[in-house]
Amino acid sequence: MAVLRASPLLLPQPLSPTAASPHPSCTTCRRVTVAATVAAPSRSCVTAGIHGRAKKRVSRAEWRGTAFCLPATEEEVSVAGGVGKEEDDKYLVREAGWDVRSMRRVGEEMRRVAQVQAEAFHVPVALFNDFFYDFFKAEVLSALIYRVRNSPPDRYACLVAEDPEPDTQPSQAPFEKIVGVVDCTVQDEVDVLKQIKGVDEYLYVSGIAVLPSFRRRKVGTALLKACETLALQWRHRFMALRAYEDDDGACGLYSKAGYKVVSRDPDWVTWVGRRRCVLMIKELPIHDNEMELQ
Repeated sequence: MAVLRASPLLLPQPLSPTAASPHPSCTTCRRVTVAATVAAPSRSCVTAGIHGRAKKRVSRAEWRGTAFCLPATEEEVSVAGGVGKEEDDKYLVREAGWDVRSMRRVGEEMRRVAQVQAEAFHVPVALFNDFFYDFFKAEVLSALIYRVRNSPPDRYACLVAEDPEPDTQPSQAPFEKIVGVVDCTVQDEVDVLKQIKGVDEYLYVSGIAVLPSFRRRKVGTALLKACETLALQWRHRFMALRAYEDDDGACGLYSKAGYKVVSRDPDWVTWVGRRRCVLMIKELPIHDNEMELQ
């Protein structure tokens, strides 16, 4: 995003206890241990995949939450997506030429979202790259299914940006118009709440991903705007995100969008080979009486 080249919005974070719970009834649920280099998943910074140079810092381990369901069959993906259930296709925003809405919880669309994020975050390897890419994409899809299954509809949403141009390919399916995604999660992390007053929760923005061929075309700007609209709908005054301190392009974009740096990682994180992150917060321009009318 500043024109989207190296955003460090964090990848989707494990849901807080108020937003999700373990899923013991699923026979495919597995406990995954996050790599030791990630001290706390809710604070670990990873590249968002819309910028170039920082992308190679992302590891597969950082994508894994504390637990998620691995889809063993086609039927599981369909059940997780709630095929057959009506979804609200109302667009949250139409910004900079892009239409942004909530992801439909259907198998094909969820796979498309996983593909967009996998293409943004996958680190190519010299040998067996296709195999590792497919495995990584399956992990991304599994994490998405877990969040969808275990999140109330007003605490987690995956937003998708669509190309509104008429189909150039007659055979193109509707979900193939998705060119960018972002995760929005209601959180109550103590370190963040210390920086804001009068609330006990906020909307956390993470995991922005844009297909390579659509970068630098303000897709990220449209996604951020949609996040603000969603925050107002869910009656949250504050929004938060994390970015790499040395990513001038991304930090400039978020600053331009109204986010302000309120804290930084300590210097010692660079001693262990990690990049420093900054916490950025935006207060939405709305009064209490206006919030009550939402």
